[in-house]
Amino acid sequence: MADSLVIVESPAKAKTIGKYLGKKFIVKASMGHVRDLPKSQLGVNIEHNFEPKYITVRGKGDVLKQLRDAKKKVKRVYLAADPDREGEAIAWHLAHSLNLPLDDKCRVVFNEITKQAVKDAFKHPRKIDMTLVNAQQARRVLDRLVGYGISPLLWKKVKKGLSAGRVQSVAVKLIIDREKEIRQFKPEEYWTVTAILLRGDEPFEAKFYGYGSKKTELKSKEDVDQLLAVIKGKRFVVEEVKKSERRRNPSPPFITSTLQQEAARKLNFRAQKTMAVAQQLYEGVDIGKEGTVGLITYMRTDSTRVSQTAQQEVRSYIGETFGDRYVPAQPRTHKTKAGAQDAHEAIRPTSVTRTPAQLKGVLTRDQLRLYKLIWERFVASQMAPAVLDAISANIRAGEALFRATGSKIKFPGFMKVYIEGSDDNKKEEESFLPPLEEGEQLKRKSIDPKQHFTQPPPRYTEARLVKELEEKGIGRPSTYAPTLDTIQKRGYVLLEDKRFVPSELGEIVLELIEEFFPEIINVEFTAHMEEDLDLVEEGKVDWVQVLDRFYQSFEKRLSFAEKEMEEVEIQDEVSDEVCEKCGSLMVYKFGRYGKFLACPSFPECRNTKAIVKSTGVTCPKCEKGEIVERKSKKKRTFYGCNRYPDCDFVSWDRPVPRPCPRCERLMVEKKVKKQPVIRCTECDYQEEKA
Repeated sequence: MADSLVIVESPAKAKTIGKYLGKKFIVKASMGHVRDLPKSQLGVNIEHNFEPKYITVRGKGDVLKQLRDAKKKVKRVYLAADPDREGEAIAWHLAHSLNLPLDDKCRVVFNEITKQAVKDAFKHPRKIDMTLVNAQQARRVLDRLVGYGISPLLWKKVKKGLSAGRVQSVAVKLIIDREKEIRQFKPEEYWTVTAILLRGDEPFEAKFYGYGSKKTELKSKEDVDQLLAVIKGKRFVVEEVKKSERRRNPSPPFITSTLQQEAARKLNFRAQKTMAVAQQLYEGVDIGKEGTVGLITYMRTDSTRVSQTAQQEVRSYIGETFGDRYVPAQPRTHKTKAGAQDAHEAIRPTSVTRTPAQLKGVLTRDQLRLYKLIWERFVASQMAPAVLDAISANIRAGEALFRATGSKIKFPGFMKVYIEGSDDNKKEEESFLPPLEEGEQLKRKSIDPKQHFTQPPPRYTEARLVKELEEKGIGRPSTYAPTLDTIQKRGYVLLEDKRFVPSELGEIVLELIEEFFPEIINVEFTAHMEEDLDLVEEGKVDWVQVLDRFYQSFEKRLSFAEKEMEEVEIQDEVSDEVCEKCGSLMVYKFGRYGKFLACPSFPECRNTKAIVKSTGVTCPKCEKGEIVERKSKKKRTFYGCNRYPDCDFVSWDRPVPRPCPRCERLMVEKKVKKQPVIRCTECDYQEEKA
């Protein structure tokens, strides 16, 4: 008969841990928090040291009854929620709800859900850490003060359903500031001139650098004409050749923010999806003979630290799989950024010997892709550096200096397993340069001048925004994904072509917050507040003092805003679409799933429509309708006939508004070996996408 009760957050985690602990333990799930602040009121007694008023979360009454009944049948209760502030707070709430003594050693934590880690953790239970609990309480109360202070004001002055928060408001500000930069940007003209030269029959490129030894920018067609006149009739002579060896070290293993960024780049995952799939891998997956196993370490972390055991295991694996040359002399340690909590290890496989190939038949497609990314990044992080032979040559044509560069991978090192992605889609490729000798003359094949214009800074993708928030110290690993989700649901920003664009509503709300609550969207202030919360966790600062210091000025600003903030009426943007029910011009509205068309005569007319983007291509099936862009239930873009359901033509590939030059059938955009091409849907015609 069982003599201990173990409480975790989720059924998946309970199943995995229950298998490891055996029959003497009953393992139950609390399904997350069992107590929280009430939704219908502030729930904070400001006059009494910001004392929170906790109530049982709606729907958790039955869960608590089951836990209380289970407690009566056992001698001991262990609280094994996740190893972070949130998990510590969940354990504390459970202790209160189950009347467990706070000085009892009932708290069990582990960074990975493996048999050894779990059994070791139960050998060393500890008391609930109140500094962690207080840090979480301070964050929760602080966010409640801000949200329940400013949000009703926005409801009253602007529009119902709006909200404000410390982290989300700064995220919106970053997006809007970037949009202002783009609007104010003035493109500048510049030119590049590339000489295609021959050494024997081998062609290679050399780019214009400058005159004499001074770098010169070509800003106009006149500058290019002057250069062409200078090199006209001149011989291209190799003036100097430099050879060097470059070493490139691997990226560190993933932390939460870098995992979200790389999953966005390489897997096209949204931040929320990345964390949801990572949670599944952490809590445990049934992989066959081994049963249910936690496949990765805890996925909310800001530390690149790796345990000695994991290092030894991966070094042995690298040596056996790739050879001793790929194992560095000493285990690699990667520097953790300043200000990191460093509470947990980096995100890594719980066992490097469980290769992605072995798990191919047991994981879902998304689980396997994310696991493969984590596994490869971790293995590469402990491998030898890559060695590249680099060569550069100065080539003179009269007074004009051209430069040619080339590189060749001498030893792949970690690149044999993994290369970090780039937001700019740059690839690590070898570049050809034939063996050149100083003084030799080269043949000129052609001169290629090209006009360019400087580009504005790019809008934020989810990956770029997470990186920016992390670098500025805004939020913590657990906050990034929900923050991005919230600012979209509120209609403050939209995702267009996977990049954030602010809405008119977002700009109006930010303007009001900037005017009346400037500290809320001040990057330095918000980052400093995160540091204060970290000090609370370390037991160096009292959490009530942190809240009191903030609230003294916030309360004055709130009172002033109540009197001085003017009401703002946001006019709906009118479209060209005519409502087929009443004849009115429909307007654009925002809902929980994004932008849509609605009749302005509501509630008399309740007609709504989804917004569809036309491709300008006639449907090849019915030859009557037009192909439009649509979204599947899983938010995946596809293309279908606008006469659906009368015509059921669909395509996952974007149609091209011109027929195939061979057979005159539909052509679509596709990716072949990650390169965009245009391909016919009938014959084998294919061309590169410009």
